[in-house]
Amino acid sequence: MRSALILVFVCAAVAADNSALVDRVGTTGFVQLEAESFQKLPLKEQTLAYWLSQASIAIDPINYDQNSIWGLRQKRLLEAIVSHAAPANPKITAFTKLFWANRGNHNEMTAQKFLPEFSVEDLKTAAASALRSGGFKGMSPAELDRELEALRPSLFDADFEPTITAKSPQGTLDMLQASANNFYYGVSMADLKNFHDRHPLNSRLVKSDSGRLVEEVYRAGTPDGKIPAGRYAQFLKKANEYLEKAQGYAEPGQDQAIAALIRYYQTGDPADWVRFGTAWVQNNARVDFANGFIEVYRDARAAKGTAQSFVSITDEKLNQPMAKLAANAQYFEDRAPWDRQYKKEGVTPPMAKAVETVIETGDFHVSTTGDNLPNENEIHEKYGSKSFLFTGSSRTLRQGMGPHVLEEFAASEEEIALCKKYGEESTSMMTALHEVIGHGSGKLNPRLQGGPETHLKEYYSTLEEARADLMALWNIFDSKLRQLGLVSSSEVGKAMYYDAVRGSLTQLMRIPKGDTIEEDHQRNRQLIVNYIMDKTGAIQKTERDGKTYLALKDFDKMRQGVGMLLAELMRIKAEGDYAAIKALVDQYAVHFDPKLRDEVVARYQKLDIPTYWCGINATLAPKFDSAGKVTAVGISYPRDFVRQQLSYAAMYGVQ
Repeated sequence: MRSALILVFVCAAVAADNSALVDRVGTTGFVQLEAESFQKLPLKEQTLAYWLSQASIAIDPINYDQNSIWGLRQKRLLEAIVSHAAPANPKITAFTKLFWANRGNHNEMTAQKFLPEFSVEDLKTAAASALRSGGFKGMSPAELDRELEALRPSLFDADFEPTITAKSPQGTLDMLQASANNFYYGVSMADLKNFHDRHPLNSRLVKSDSGRLVEEVYRAGTPDGKIPAGRYAQFLKKANEYLEKAQGYAEPGQDQAIAALIRYYQTGDPADWVRFGTAWVQNNARVDFANGFIEVYRDARAAKGTAQSFVSITDEKLNQPMAKLAANAQYFEDRAPWDRQYKKEGVTPPMAKAVETVIETGDFHVSTTGDNLPNENEIHEKYGSKSFLFTGSSRTLRQGMGPHVLEEFAASEEEIALCKKYGEESTSMMTALHEVIGHGSGKLNPRLQGGPETHLKEYYSTLEEARADLMALWNIFDSKLRQLGLVSSSEVGKAMYYDAVRGSLTQLMRIPKGDTIEEDHQRNRQLIVNYIMDKTGAIQKTERDGKTYLALKDFDKMRQGVGMLLAELMRIKAEGDYAAIKALVDQYAVHFDPKLRDEVVARYQKLDIPTYWCGINATLAPKFDSAGKVTAVGISYPRDFVRQQLSYAAMYGVQ
């Protein structure tokens, strides 16, 4: 499960250097990710990173199709125009940047659709120009016109598939029918009564003409043909080509994990995915990676996984604190505020590592500052997990954002001063405690069958993210952290609490329409603050000079509220209590006052800084000798998002 940067740097002290911000389209800032650790790697590991990065690029198109049935067609259209139309239409180029940044035309954080600022006629003119210049290979003018007409609603109609994931749908449609994503086709929630997915993570579920539910499994097929190719075979076969090359440069243990992933992409068998996760989690390579159908946030049922990948390098300078935290996981488990029956004994310390990424693709974004994998509980319990702290992303976003949000939304001068001094330290600890201590904690009731996600359904991800955040908030004042040298002062905890409270207000700037929160990390933060405000009175809504603030009045009372909610969420998870989590989330986490949101948006606009972020990856470039052996791998930072995305598209042929 990942930790998204939704409020993290609101409280951080920020360097004046904004060089990481290299481009901007409206409220989205494009930042250059850098990986200083790459240069220190020997050639073998640099080569491994290169082939793993190619495998990351190979699966990137899958996420566009998962986000919308129109996604890949939209992608082909826009890329052909941007690469061939002359003269270029700057509005189409700007929209295409946003389209790439979000892997489609729904905002990856809010799940809401965004519209172009150009007209249908502008698009037709640019497409015709691209066709004359060699774009849209194999397509006639009449075919292009038909394609443009077919894509018109998906691009220009605000009411056509407005939300990628609708966990709280309005009107008569259910969660699946109201969601624009492509995990289901012609399927309603009623159709799923008594249905059990055989391939919960890696399939699209469709209803046949006869009314039978069919799982379209994501798989490349086996070389002997015994298991046929399935959905996304083109992309998975290409990924396997690069994974096979990477395997030859991997260290012992990691090569077995890569082999298991190759097999999984061939068969689509969930058992092969578990075999991969089991091998992967027991290996601590300096060059590490994730590649697969992993997170279930985009699916209203919390079952289907989106394609995502990253390739990371251990950041040795910052890795030691993560290792210390992991080594003391049992200490924090023993002091959790939930009932003893839910406390885990003999905790397997998570493998914690601070890393820089050389590439992030698919449903993995620069706003992710922490991740705990794998997600499968059966692997967690036997073999533990890996917790990643993405220092490169954190550093890049610090450089891209100044302290202005803190100054605008903090409720007091004391809050501003304290957060400027300790904010960066507190946000790093929030991410580390969330991932290392939070996600792996707790024990399920042995009677619970099928894992908590099957019982808690659309509310599971919100619960799990809230539980992990609460574990950070609960433990930040523990003196053990100072003994370990992980925090410098108890004031770090105050900064974290201030940040958590203020974040539930500032995150409204990322939801420009409606009065409903759909994204799980945002629901999690709203749940925590509203619950504590209601149950303890530690937080108060105040007004000053016509502006709204959330004032934290009592740290001790807030910590009491943290403990109360954390204990209840652990009980709910352990027992699979759907009714209880539904009641909590529906009451505290889903709806907000749109007038307050409008105020927050207006205040934020005056600051003139990005609301959303997109990362530009590093570029790895190998040199080959006459025998095809890699002799060197260079790293560069393109600072050109269009050029990078078109180079990724070239793997499958730019149209």
